Amino acid sequence: MGNSPSMSVEELTACHSHKWYRKFMTECPSGQLTFYEFKKFFGLKNLSESSNEYVETMFKTFDINDDGCIDFMEYVAALSLVLKGGVQQKLRWYFKLFDMDGSGCIDRDELLLIFKAVQAINGLEQEISAEDMTDMVFNKIDVNGDGELSLDEFMEGIEADEVLTVMLTQSLDLTHIVSNIYSDTDSEQQVN
Repeated sequence: MGNSPSMSVEELTACHSHKWYRKFMTECPSGQLTFYEFKKFFGLKNLSESSNEYVETMFKTFDINDDGCIDFMEYVAALSLVLKGGVQQKLRWYFKLFDMDGSGCIDRDELLLIFKAVQAINGLEQEISAEDMTDMVFNKIDVNGDGELSLDEFMEGIEADEVLTVMLTQSLDLTHIVSNIYSDTDSEQQVN
């Protein structure tokens, strides 16, 4: 399990929940994960300004009750989305994440900023640049040509284009971060 980069629903057992809870409470004994602790928790260090903004936006999308902290239930909901969320759920979350100014639309600058930040955080060599990825998304799914993507345009456009679906899913894959949690809890288990 600890070496598995992705988990099925069946593997999300009480034992794993207990490990998550132990890890969560070890890292934040108050039961409230602040933004600083969130970055530390997921091993996100030395981020550029744009990458830090992306991580902060991600943090805010996981902070469901908008109190500035992530509690254990919000943490479990976030992991659940990352591990077993359906395409519709993930696309809605991506849209919320991309809409950094909360306008209800995604513009080119917002999308480009996210793609650049994700590439920097992942640290993996990308086949396509953030600029080219942004152009591809807008060229394919900005149907009314206004330079902004509404939620409907985004959802319908991504779902209708298999290449974009795969590209978006792979570029925003967070399972490597979740794998770190499993590796840490498995290591702790072996030490104890």
